[in-house]
Amino acid sequence: MADMEFKAEDIEDYSDNYSDSEFWEKIKKYGSRIGINLIYKALLLYYLVQSDSCPTKIKLGIYGALGYLISPFDFIPDLLPVVGFTDDAAAIGAALIMARAYITVEIEQEARDTIERIFGEAGLETLDENIFDD
Repeated sequence: MADMEFKAEDIEDYSDNYSDSEFWEKIKKYGSRIGINLIYKALLLYYLVQSDSCPTKIKLGIYGALGYLISPFDFIPDLLPVVGFTDDAAAIGAALIMARAYITVEIEQEARDTIERIFGEAGLETLDENIFDD
């Protein structure tokens, strides 16, 4: 697959596509196909964007990444097995890199709690929370 690098400018265009209801609908409909770890990363962004301490420029990038996740117009269609959410993961990853400094322990806990509500204890057991470790 071609090197797919997303930058803030690339994903901000998708910020108009974002809505809370469509975000949760995408999680409900495709949760198992998206994967727990990508959902966890998206939830970190979702909860961070609600924080007053998150700067507007970071929020715009987050809305762009989440908008890209829920957009039906992807570089790689979501319905393709295995690779369908690769481009979504790249957009979420780019936003996470921008937002990393603003993610608090409380935001991480909210995301874990939501993973547990959606997938149960088994979801937490498969969760890789070391998203910034290389």
